[in-house]
This record gives sequence, C-alpha cells and structure tokens, in this order.
Amino acid sequence: MTVAVDTDACCAMGRCAATAPEVFDQDPDSGKVVLLLAGPPAGLHETVRLCAELCPCAAITVTEN
Repeated sequence: MTVAVDTDACCAMGRCAATAPEVFDQDPDSGKVVLLLAGPPAGLHETVRLCAELCPCAAITVTEN
C-alpha cells in the first residue's frame, strides 16, 4: 500500500490524525494533514483505508501495491 495526501484539498478536520496517528498528523499552524508514513505496515492498512473513506475532502489517496 502507498498513501498520498493532497494538502490543497485538505479541510483540516483531523479525522485521519485521530484515527491513524502513526500515519497522519496535522500541521500545527494550518491544521492540514501531514503524511508521516507513505508505506504503512500491513497491520495499519485497514485503518488507513478507513481514513481515506472518512476524509470529507477526499484528500487521502490509497494505492494498493
């Protein structure tokens, strides 16, 4: 799995950072998503998929490798 984020599309809701803090964080100034781990381990794949589904701005893209 490869994860990408579109910071321009991000609306700073923080759902991703709250759901998968190992993979996502928020910029302290803008609140926008910060990708910490573009290639998360298998144990986090389901959670990362959930983050992409929950994102109200569609700012998270998951590519299955």
